[in-house]
Amino acid sequence: MRTDSTAPQILDDMSRALTGLRTEMLGAETLALDGMLDLPEPNQASARNLLHYLALRRHDLRSLQGKLESVGLSTLEGAESRALQHVDAVLGLLQHLDAAAPWRSSASDVGRALLDAHTDMLFGPARTGRAVRIMVTMPVEAARDYTLVRNLVNTGMDCMRINCAHDNPDVWERMLHHLKRASEETGRSCRAVMDLAGPKLRTCTVEPGPHVVRWRPRRDVFGRVVAPARIWLTSREHPRPAPQPAAATLPVGGSWVAQLIAGDRLKLIDARDAERTLVVTAVEDGGAWAEASQTAYVVPGTPLVRERRSADQRRRTHVEDVPARAQSIGLSAGDALILTRDATPGRPAVRHENGTVLAPAQIGVTLPEALGDVRPGEAIWFDDGRIGGVIRQVFPTHLEVGITHANTTGLTLGADKGINLPDSTLRVPALTAKDIEDLPFIAAHADIVGFSFVRTAEDVRALQAHLHALDRPGLPMILKIETRRAFEHLPTLLIAVMHSAAAGVMIARGDLAVECGFERLAEVQEEILWLAEASHMPVIWATQVLETLAKEGIPSRAEITDAAMAERAECVMLNKGPYILDAARALATILTRMQAHQRKTRVMLCQSGIASRFFSGRL
Repeated sequence: MRTDSTAPQILDDMSRALTGLRTEMLGAETLALDGMLDLPEPNQASARNLLHYLALRRHDLRSLQGKLESVGLSTLEGAESRALQHVDAVLGLLQHLDAAAPWRSSASDVGRALLDAHTDMLFGPARTGRAVRIMVTMPVEAARDYTLVRNLVNTGMDCMRINCAHDNPDVWERMLHHLKRASEETGRSCRAVMDLAGPKLRTCTVEPGPHVVRWRPRRDVFGRVVAPARIWLTSREHPRPAPQPAAATLPVGGSWVAQLIAGDRLKLIDARDAERTLVVTAVEDGGAWAEASQTAYVVPGTPLVRERRSADQRRRTHVEDVPARAQSIGLSAGDALILTRDATPGRPAVRHENGTVLAPAQIGVTLPEALGDVRPGEAIWFDDGRIGGVIRQVFPTHLEVGITHANTTGLTLGADKGINLPDSTLRVPALTAKDIEDLPFIAAHADIVGFSFVRTAEDVRALQAHLHALDRPGLPMILKIETRRAFEHLPTLLIAVMHSAAAGVMIARGDLAVECGFERLAEVQEEILWLAEASHMPVIWATQVLETLAKEGIPSRAEITDAAMAERAECVMLNKGPYILDAARALATILTRMQAHQRKTRVMLCQSGIASRFFSGRL
């Protein structure tokens, strides 16, 4: 708390700092720059403002910003278009402040302190040099690969996220065991977040395609092979999963595999009657690696012949089985799609040889009770908004959907794809039978529970009651804002979750974009940030952060900017992918560098490198 005796000194300090800045800004006008004098008068004013702003940004103004904010004055944000006038306006207000007025800790300071305290309660202490936490969604490999978890903790993971919509308690327990071990060995704390699956409406299975596996080498633009396809050969009697990513896995005779050596050549005739050759490159416990420089299609029963220099060393086996190819449903604008209430595997449209549709495509849904809450004319979206349609008719056993949004060549819809009904008021409970079944494990093992598809304050109170019955009333909670209804009820949701010991809000941008419309996502995102900050509640920025980097190893330019803007939240979530370590490392670097420029919704005026270089030797 400030005292009356310190108030005048603080005002004087701010006045002196701003007066000094103003003098430098005016002095910058005297610089003799090429072309300055020949500018038209309106452009001369713009050039002078540019010089004023550069002079302003030579300095690290973050401390001054904090002092100005503490007395309710402008923090010089938005000064770009009228830099000198902005400084003059703040100086004028400072001169009219009553230095003798009682001073107390400002609401801004108290509010920021509360937000920081709540963030620490939810996520634990921040890492040195980086205030924004990193949450990483665990792939199933985290249950069997301790090194992956340890590397993530070392790289900067502050929260391990386990999605209870996938895997099972045995897998979750192994992930948590690896996390505890990694935290102990590295000395770095990391919280465990377990998300309830929630009433997510998804497509059911699609009838399988033929049993055939295809592999192909990677080629350059001229068709030359730059990387052969890697094939894993394993015993059909005791099959072992490929220890590394493989283009295909072929189960064959165990004694045949056991006699392979590096350099063996393997011949086969594929499903197209094309002769193909594999070369064994390595033999491991439980299998062997081979490489192929040509594309092949292999079906069960395909003979495989080992050839060596001596003719009597030829040995034959056959491919025991290969999995059925996953099939999807092709959809174009104008097509019909039947959504069924049962779990009968879906199928593509049945067409006459002339192309006429004899029976429309159909697929089941995971929450058939939700279909009772929809009405004709309401919108429906599939697969994160890739495919859109309108509900035409509602029947006791199914819905008929007219596809309205798909690209000109059509898109495919597969199994386990999300379905959004933004216009419908669904009455399915926020806590499903599976959620209630998973809660005892979560209450016993998690540091935080994520509430998926929460919609109302009553939903929050219901989960709090379950946690109380499980003797974990203090388990912190994250509200995942995924639906239009949750966004519209956000104020009451925030108040309800304040009854938990600690809480946060996740901006689930994927579902929100579909629910509220892609063109509204930026606006919705801002409102959630503002309301959460007003509630002193930490925010998790989620969905597709550095997604192409995590999945493909190379980021897009747009997602780098998106990751930088995540500095406005208290935590950023990464989804799983083969290159998740690279994504976590990149995100930690971006957040650390952006910390000097952004604090929540406020721009921080740190020293500008370009302004310093511009004035070097000029003043």
